[in-house]
Amino acid sequence: MVNDEEIFFKRLTEAKAVPGNEQEVRDLFREIVTPVADEIINDGLGGIAAKHRGDADNPVILFASHMDEVGFMVTNITEKGFIKFQTLGGWWGQVILAQQVTITTRDGKSIHGVVGSKPPHVLTAKTRKKPVDIKDMFIDIGASSKKEVEDWGIVPGDMITPYINYQRLNGSKYLLAKAWDNRIGIAVTLKVLENLANSGHPNTIFAGANVQEEVGLRGARTLTHLTNPDIAFALDTGIAGDTPEMTPKEADSALGKGAQIVFFDASMVAHTGLRNFVVDVAKKLSIPYQPCFMPGGGTDAGQMHLSHNGVPSLAITVPVRYLHSHTSIVHEDDYHNMIKLVTEIIQRLDAQTVAKLKQG
Repeated sequence: MVNDEEIFFKRLTEAKAVPGNEQEVRDLFREIVTPVADEIINDGLGGIAAKHRGDADNPVILFASHMDEVGFMVTNITEKGFIKFQTLGGWWGQVILAQQVTITTRDGKSIHGVVGSKPPHVLTAKTRKKPVDIKDMFIDIGASSKKEVEDWGIVPGDMITPYINYQRLNGSKYLLAKAWDNRIGIAVTLKVLENLANSGHPNTIFAGANVQEEVGLRGARTLTHLTNPDIAFALDTGIAGDTPEMTPKEADSALGKGAQIVFFDASMVAHTGLRNFVVDVAKKLSIPYQPCFMPGGGTDAGQMHLSHNGVPSLAITVPVRYLHSHTSIVHEDDYHNMIKLVTEIIQRLDAQTVAKLKQG
């Protein structure tokens, strides 16, 4: 399925997919899973899942990631040809100014632009200290009029994504790109499916890709309802706290120290039995992990665990520096260790184990 990891990462991160417009990642996901999937199913919002039958039909295990990235949507074109926009997902205004973006038109054409910013020469000392409101920002694409912008095919509703090329930082294990949230989760999902298809497993698995996580965990609800799992995992990203400006109260994880097992976040309290089971597997196999507490954020597990009559669920995440910006960084070791951990977990979730977990 995946031969050249660098090309794999480049294709995943440079694909453009904001909430409600995940087609590029969905097509890539389908392309990669088709050789090993027994069946590919879709929900009504655009989520996709690859089904693979193991040694038994039950239990049913879902592990899924979200395809969408934080981005923007065209809302208005000024008479002078500048573009106003709406944020999709959580953005801090200070990381948007003077950044390059790509606008994708309805017919798939890519238009390059930059978020405009005033030079410091014209700002008073007081103004320099005041953040610019996102509603006052605009994108410059080098057009001179509204008609010219429209002639290029841009209309309100078009997708806008951050522009940056994937790269390995200076030959290290640190990987720089846009959209690691959550293309690194998609990468883990695809590799775990490949591992389980090759090695076997004692259940029916669904490797899923959800839509619209960044605007309220919406696609997780529909895909979990569709697959009706006994156990569900959200494979996502978390916050790294290992840079100078971060404090232990804000984030306590570090890059290169293992995947994060989310004990608590704003969307759910992790299922105790499932959480303990995952921690025990990691300890037994000496797979590095980091307990994670995120009172200010949530993952798709927040919707997964509420599906039907309740589904024991857990979020396992890759720590990321500079989350929700054009320039996020992950560590290669965390990616590989998360693949190993999730693969080993699912191989151990046989009918007896799952029945015990569901009893509480």
